[in-house]
Amino acid sequence: MTPPRLVLADQIIEGFAPDGAPLIHTDAAILIEAGIVVAIGPASAMRAAHPDVETLGGRGKVVMPGLINAHHHVGLTPFQLGSPDYPLELWFASRMALRDVDLRLDTLFSAFEMVASGITTVQHLHSRAPGGAGAVLDAARKVIGAYREIGMRASYSMALRDQNRLVYQDDQLFTESIPEAQRPALRAFFERFTLPLDEQVAVFETLHAELAEEPRIRLQVAPANLHWLSDEALEQAAALSSRYCLPLHMHLLETPYQKAYAQRRTGGSAVAYLERFGLLSDRMTLGHGVWMSEADIEQCAAHSVRVCHNCSSNFRLKSGIAPVNRFLAKGIPVCIGIDEAGVNDDRDMLQEMRLVLRAHREPGIDAPHPAAEQVLRMATEHGAATTPFGTRIGSLRPGSEADLVLLDRETITRPYQHAQTPLIDVIVHRAKPSAIEAVMVGGEVIYEGGRFRRIDREMVLEAIRESLAAPLSPAEVDRQQLSEAIFPHVKAFYDRWLPDEPGAPHTFYNSR
Repeated sequence: MTPPRLVLADQIIEGFAPDGAPLIHTDAAILIEAGIVVAIGPASAMRAAHPDVETLGGRGKVVMPGLINAHHHVGLTPFQLGSPDYPLELWFASRMALRDVDLRLDTLFSAFEMVASGITTVQHLHSRAPGGAGAVLDAARKVIGAYREIGMRASYSMALRDQNRLVYQDDQLFTESIPEAQRPALRAFFERFTLPLDEQVAVFETLHAELAEEPRIRLQVAPANLHWLSDEALEQAAALSSRYCLPLHMHLLETPYQKAYAQRRTGGSAVAYLERFGLLSDRMTLGHGVWMSEADIEQCAAHSVRVCHNCSSNFRLKSGIAPVNRFLAKGIPVCIGIDEAGVNDDRDMLQEMRLVLRAHREPGIDAPHPAAEQVLRMATEHGAATTPFGTRIGSLRPGSEADLVLLDRETITRPYQHAQTPLIDVIVHRAKPSAIEAVMVGGEVIYEGGRFRRIDREMVLEAIRESLAAPLSPAEVDRQQLSEAIFPHVKAFYDRWLPDEPGAPHTFYNSR
């Protein structure tokens, strides 16, 4: 149980009104008891009423709600582990050669980066783990344990996935299309990730029971993507969400190749196909959504579907630019995810917010663009709504969890910032991790003065360095050879995939 505390600041961003207007308190204090925000009021009055309570912050400080990374997968980035930023479909083949990293160390590595940039909650979408149900459960427990160890809040899921494990085609059909000499190795690779659907559901139910009393960790449902899911798997995802009243997070329409797959499989739109299974509701968050049509956007808005915008990932993997301004115009709540890594190959949410702010400034004086307030709301309140924590996080309203970030305003504004520039504009445009003095989760300070309270960052980084300094294991060598052999066949599979191939260049923006 954390002791009562007052957090003092020149300005406290409580959250946002229903119309999106920021709620900001000046010369104020937050009273926190048992990890919960009890009240916000004038600093002098709050100190007088609670003279013996420990304090944090003070003059020259700014407090904002903890940021939420609503779409995250791994620790060390694929680029660090040897996979360049290929287009997504080729990237899957390249990633077969990644080094093996201990899941605890791997999770802590990215958690350090997230917390240091003000992220208090992460939505960890565990894409897949090799082996049987026991091995998959063990992998999940290592990831969950790492978040527990550092003190972060996490929404965890092991993705449901039961088909098309490399290309957008049945595994056996693709295997039969490559040279016979390469088939045994590819079959062996597929077998490592072929956990039957009923066993995947059993893994989910086991984890759900284990996490029932966990204060900072929750489980949610993550159907992977349309091409990775059979109709039976889509039905199971809908049933799990309904049975346990849990949100869903699903990749969809990330690339033009995925849009073409949906047309071939369903004869129409991926979004419309999901509606057949009852998957479109305010419980559903669609990750990416780059290649949604105007009709798809209308359908999402009509069903109160949310969208997670992964701006860096879309740039790095040549996926395109999501129609964020159209989402906003239709009232679709948009959150922000850093996905595998940001543009600097890290997990800096302050930087990611700036990228979102600037990537969608369409040309033309009256053309639409997101405002700084909208972007901060994406990274807080809208991210919260995609997790099982809901309105308990994402704001500092009385009754919410005390997840917050304490910033030093002088560090943000040095050497000068015009006094009339709105606070949120200043933060979104200029704040960097160096301005973060402390990060609190559930009333507990887990990061202060550049140091993590619960764990030694340098020891973890050294353990990672030592483990990866070792020569490639025989299994790693085998996967690297398989990746190099398979890569050209994956490329050939997609060579005539899009309607305008070969010859015609593709537009960078989605044509709607």
